[in-house]
Amino acid sequence: MQELLGLFKMGGFVLPILILAAIVALAIAGNRLWVLRRGRVAPRDLAARIAELVGVGKVQQAVKLLYENDTPLARMMLAALQDAGQPRDVIKESVEETGRHEVAHLDRYLNFLGSIAGVAPLLGLLGTVFGIMHAFAAIGMVGTGDPKALAGGIAEALITTASGLIVAIPSLMFYRYFKGQVDTLVLSLEKEALKLVNLIASGTEK
Repeated sequence: MQELLGLFKMGGFVLPILILAAIVALAIAGNRLWVLRRGRVAPRDLAARIAELVGVGKVQQAVKLLYENDTPLARMMLAALQDAGQPRDVIKESVEETGRHEVAHLDRYLNFLGSIAGVAPLLGLLGTVFGIMHAFAAIGMVGTGDPKALAGGIAEALITTASGLIVAIPSLMFYRYFKGQVDTLVLSLEKEALKLVNLIASGTEK
């Protein structure tokens, strides 16, 4: 514990900022891992059950099921059912508008996570610069004959550089992973919602 406190002190003012950034990045990653599970976004059997109910004319039962489900897919399909009887373009526009809100919810915090991934190495570099400055200041005061006088500045430079990379690399990996996950889920949402739009529109045309 004392060694950790010693490293913390040697890291200068940049290290606490990096630690805070790491905590925020972990919180965002945990939140997105929970939110972006497929079962919470687009349950696999929901679209088939709704299509079956709508196909046999049990629209109210389908609406009730969607209200109970309360997922992004359910809300998009509910928007389609609420506009049943309207032209296909009107239903599709309503679904797309709902979809844009849902995508914004799925993307929530990801830009901030990406910013942490980009800023953390720069903070590490800033700490490196200050560490080198402190080392040169020590040289100016005691000369090069006392290695201990240089140790503080060099330690600050190395600790902040490493800390910046330690924060940035996982943050970037999580950011890329979640972005890919969102893209996959959005395609699935659009596909299933469009199927229902076509089903409702074909029933209206008849």
